[in-house]
Amino acid sequence: MEPRYVIIVDFCIGALNIIRLTDEEVKESEQYDDIEEYLSTLEDKYGFRLSNCQWMTTENLNVYWYDNGQEVSMEQF
Repeated sequence: MEPRYVIIVDFCIGALNIIRLTDEEVKESEQYDDIEEYLSTLEDKYGFRLSNCQWMTTENLNVYWYDNGQEVSMEQF
C-alpha cells in the first residue's frame, strides 16, 4: 500500500489534520524504513508534533460525519 493520506489527531489543540501527501512527499517517504521517522520531518511544514498526536496513514480517504446517530453532509458542520 502506498500511503497517500496522513490523518493526525492532535490532542493538545483538539484538531484533526488530514494531509494529502504530494507525489514528491510519497516518493521521499519511501526512503524511510519507519514512516513515523518520515512524519517527524513534516512536523514544521504542517504544524503538528508527533509527541502530542496519534496518526495513521491510508491509501484512500473516506470521511463520514454523524450527528445524533445519523450520517449528515459535511456542509451542515
